[in-house]
Amino acid sequence: MFKGPLFRGTALALCLLFLLAACRQDPKLSPLPEDAVVLAFGDSLTFGTGAKRDESYPAVLSRLIGRRVVNAGVPGEVTAEGLARLPRVLEESRPALLILCLGGNDFLRRLDEKRARDHLRAMVRLARSQGVEVVLIAVPKLGFGLQIPDFFRQMAEKEEVLLDEKTLEKVFSDAALKSDPIHPNAAGYRQIAESLAKLLRRSGAI
Repeated sequence: MFKGPLFRGTALALCLLFLLAACRQDPKLSPLPEDAVVLAFGDSLTFGTGAKRDESYPAVLSRLIGRRVVNAGVPGEVTAEGLARLPRVLEESRPALLILCLGGNDFLRRLDEKRARDHLRAMVRLARSQGVEVVLIAVPKLGFGLQIPDFFRQMAEKEEVLLDEKTLEKVFSDAALKSDPIHPNAAGYRQIAESLAKLLRRSGAI
Protein backbone atom coordinates (compact mmCIF):
# COMPACT_ATOMS: atom_id res chain seq x y z
CA MET A 1 0.00 0.00 0.00
CA PHE A 2 2.80 2.45 0.97
CA LYS A 3 5.27 2.30 -1.89
CA GLY A 4 7.33 4.59 -4.02
CA PRO A 5 10.13 7.13 -3.54
CA LEU A 6 8.24 9.21 -0.97
CA PHE A 7 7.71 6.26 1.37
CA ARG A 8 11.30 5.04 0.96
CA GLY A 9 12.60 8.55 1.68
CA THR A 10 10.45 8.85 4.80
CA ALA A 11 11.55 5.43 6.02
CA LEU A 12 15.20 6.32 5.49
CA ALA A 13 14.80 9.59 7.38
CA LEU A 14 13.19 7.78 10.33
CA CYS A 15 15.99 5.21 10.41
CA LEU A 16 18.58 7.99 10.46
CA LEU A 17 16.79 9.69 13.36
CA PHE A 18 16.76 6.44 15.35
CA LEU A 19 20.46 5.90 14.63
CA LEU A 20 21.33 9.43 15.72
CA ALA A 21 19.37 9.02 18.94
CA ALA A 22 21.10 5.72 19.66
CA CYS A 23 24.53 7.19 19.00
CA ARG A 24 24.01 10.31 21.15
CA GLN A 25 26.28 10.09 24.17
CA ASP A 26 26.12 11.91 27.47
CA PRO A 27 28.77 14.57 28.03
CA LYS A 28 31.86 13.47 29.91
CA LEU A 29 33.04 15.08 33.13
CA SER A 30 36.56 15.78 34.28
CA PRO A 31 37.85 13.41 36.99
CA LEU A 32 37.16 14.79 40.45
CA PRO A 33 40.30 14.99 42.62
CA GLU A 34 39.95 13.49 46.08
CA ASP A 35 39.86 16.97 47.63
CA ALA A 36 37.27 18.29 45.15
CA VAL A 37 34.05 19.85 46.41
CA VAL A 38 30.69 18.87 44.94
CA LEU A 39 27.89 21.40 45.46
CA ALA A 40 24.39 19.93 45.80
CA PHE A 41 22.13 22.95 45.21
CA GLY A 42 18.36 22.91 45.44
CA ASP A 43 15.29 22.96 47.63
CA SER A 44 13.85 20.51 50.18
CA LEU A 45 14.73 17.53 47.97
CA THR A 46 18.38 18.48 48.39
CA PHE A 47 18.04 19.53 52.02
CA GLY A 48 16.61 16.10 52.85
CA THR A 49 13.15 16.91 54.19
CA GLY A 50 11.53 13.68 55.31
CA ALA A 51 14.72 12.02 56.58
CA LYS A 52 17.58 12.63 58.99
CA ARG A 53 20.30 15.05 57.93
CA ASP A 54 22.83 12.25 57.38
CA GLU A 55 20.26 10.42 55.23
CA SER A 56 19.88 13.25 52.69
CA TYR A 57 21.06 12.45 49.20
CA PRO A 58 24.12 14.76 49.45
CA ALA A 59 25.26 13.04 52.66
CA VAL A 60 24.83 9.57 51.17
CA LEU A 61 26.44 10.60 47.88
CA SER A 62 29.48 11.92 49.75
CA ARG A 63 30.00 8.52 51.35
CA LEU A 64 29.49 6.71 48.04
CA ILE A 65 31.98 8.76 45.99
CA GLY A 66 34.52 9.65 48.67
CA ARG A 67 34.28 13.40 47.99
CA ARG A 68 32.99 16.31 50.06
CA VAL A 69 29.41 17.11 49.01
CA VAL A 70 28.07 20.43 50.30
CA ASN A 71 24.35 20.35 51.04
CA ALA A 72 23.02 23.73 49.86
CA GLY A 73 19.34 22.84 49.93
CA VAL A 74 16.76 25.40 51.07
CA PRO A 75 13.23 24.05 51.62
CA GLY A 76 10.53 25.93 49.72
CA GLU A 77 12.92 27.70 47.36
CA VAL A 78 11.81 28.55 43.83
CA THR A 79 14.16 28.96 40.88
CA ALA A 80 14.19 32.79 41.05
CA GLU A 81 15.41 32.60 44.64
CA GLY A 82 17.94 29.94 43.73
CA LEU A 83 19.36 32.08 40.96
CA ALA A 84 19.78 34.99 43.39
CA ARG A 85 21.46 32.74 45.98
CA LEU A 86 23.77 30.75 43.74
CA PRO A 87 26.56 33.33 43.19
CA ARG A 88 27.25 33.58 46.93
CA VAL A 89 27.19 29.81 47.42
CA LEU A 90 29.56 29.26 44.49
CA GLU A 91 31.95 31.81 45.93
CA GLU A 92 31.83 30.24 49.39
CA SER A 93 32.14 26.58 48.40
CA ARG A 94 34.27 26.86 45.23
CA PRO A 95 33.02 23.53 43.83
CA ALA A 96 34.37 21.53 40.92
CA LEU A 97 30.89 20.16 40.21
CA LEU A 98 27.36 21.50 40.70
CA ILE A 99 24.39 19.15 41.06
CA LEU A 100 21.33 21.30 40.37
CA CYS A 101 17.88 20.17 41.52
CA LEU A 102 15.28 22.95 41.43
CA GLY A 103 11.88 23.61 39.89
CA GLY A 104 9.51 21.58 42.00
CA ASN A 105 8.24 24.53 44.02
CA ASP A 106 7.71 26.55 40.84
CA PHE A 107 5.50 23.73 39.55
CA LEU A 108 3.62 23.35 42.85
CA ARG A 109 2.90 27.10 42.96
CA ARG A 110 1.95 27.13 39.26
CA LEU A 111 4.57 29.73 38.46
CA ASP A 112 5.55 30.50 34.86
CA GLU A 113 7.29 27.37 33.54
CA LYS A 114 9.26 29.35 30.97
CA ARG A 115 10.68 31.55 33.70
CA ALA A 116 11.66 28.46 35.69
CA ARG A 117 13.48 27.20 32.60
CA ASP A 118 15.22 30.53 32.11
CA HIS A 119 16.30 30.67 35.75
CA LEU A 120 17.72 27.14 35.61
CA ARG A 121 19.55 27.89 32.37
CA ALA A 122 21.04 31.03 33.92
CA MET A 123 22.28 28.96 36.88
CA VAL A 124 23.85 26.40 34.55
CA ARG A 125 25.58 29.13 32.55
CA LEU A 126 26.77 30.94 35.68
CA ALA A 127 28.40 27.78 36.99
CA ARG A 128 29.94 26.94 33.63
CA SER A 129 31.33 30.47 33.30
CA GLN A 130 33.27 29.85 36.52
CA GLY A 131 34.68 26.53 35.33
CA VAL A 132 32.20 24.48 37.35
CA GLU A 133 30.77 21.39 35.63
CA VAL A 134 27.06 20.69 36.01
CA VAL A 135 24.73 17.75 36.53
CA LEU A 136 21.06 18.69 36.13
CA ILE A 137 18.34 16.67 37.85
CA ALA A 138 14.97 16.65 36.07
CA VAL A 139 12.14 17.41 38.49
CA PRO A 140 8.67 16.04 37.63
CA LYS A 141 5.48 18.02 37.94
CA LEU A 142 3.08 16.44 40.43
CA GLY A 143 -0.57 16.20 39.55
CA PHE A 144 -2.52 13.59 37.65
CA GLY A 145 0.50 11.34 37.31
CA LEU A 146 4.07 12.54 36.91
CA GLN A 147 5.40 14.55 34.00
CA ILE A 148 8.96 15.66 33.30
CA PRO A 149 8.85 19.04 31.49
CA ASP A 150 10.48 18.79 28.07
CA PHE A 151 12.73 21.75 28.76
CA PHE A 152 15.00 19.71 31.05
CA ARG A 153 16.10 17.44 28.19
CA GLN A 154 16.26 20.29 25.71
CA MET A 155 18.36 22.41 28.06
CA ALA A 156 20.75 19.59 28.88
CA GLU A 157 21.35 18.93 25.20
CA LYS A 158 21.78 22.60 24.29
CA GLU A 159 24.03 23.43 27.24
CA GLU A 160 25.86 20.08 26.96
CA VAL A 161 25.44 19.12 30.60
CA LEU A 162 24.67 15.76 32.15
CA LEU A 163 21.01 15.10 32.92
CA ASP A 164 19.56 12.67 35.45
CA GLU A 165 16.15 12.43 33.84
CA LYS A 166 14.42 9.46 35.47
CA THR A 167 15.51 9.08 39.10
CA LEU A 168 13.08 11.47 40.77
CA GLU A 169 10.23 10.19 38.64
CA LYS A 170 10.97 6.64 39.79
CA VAL A 171 11.23 7.65 43.44
CA PHE A 172 8.00 9.67 43.37
CA SER A 173 6.22 6.74 41.70
CA ASP A 174 6.99 4.38 44.60
CA ALA A 175 5.12 4.99 47.86
CA ALA A 176 7.68 2.87 49.73
CA LEU A 177 10.33 5.49 48.90
CA LYS A 178 8.38 8.55 50.13
CA SER A 179 7.86 10.14 53.52
CA ASP A 180 4.92 12.22 52.24
CA PRO A 181 3.37 13.00 48.82
CA ILE A 182 6.24 15.29 47.73
CA HIS A 183 9.33 14.14 49.67
CA PRO A 184 11.40 10.94 49.66
CA ASN A 185 12.24 9.03 52.81
CA ALA A 186 15.70 7.74 53.70
CA ALA A 187 15.41 4.87 51.19
CA GLY A 188 14.31 7.30 48.48
CA TYR A 189 17.21 9.64 49.11
CA ARG A 190 19.60 6.69 49.03
CA GLN A 191 18.24 5.71 45.62
CA ILE A 192 18.82 9.26 44.35
CA ALA A 193 22.39 9.19 45.67
CA GLU A 194 23.10 5.77 44.18
CA SER A 195 21.78 6.85 40.76
CA LEU A 196 23.93 9.98 40.85
CA ALA A 197 26.99 7.98 41.89
CA LYS A 198 26.48 5.65 38.92
CA LEU A 199 26.06 8.64 36.61
CA LEU A 200 29.27 10.21 37.88
CA ARG A 201 31.17 6.95 37.37
CA ARG A 202 29.82 6.53 33.83
CA SER A 203 30.80 10.10 33.00
CA GLY A 204 34.38 9.65 34.20
CA ALA A 205 34.10 11.99 37.21
CA ILE A 206 34.82 9.17 39.69
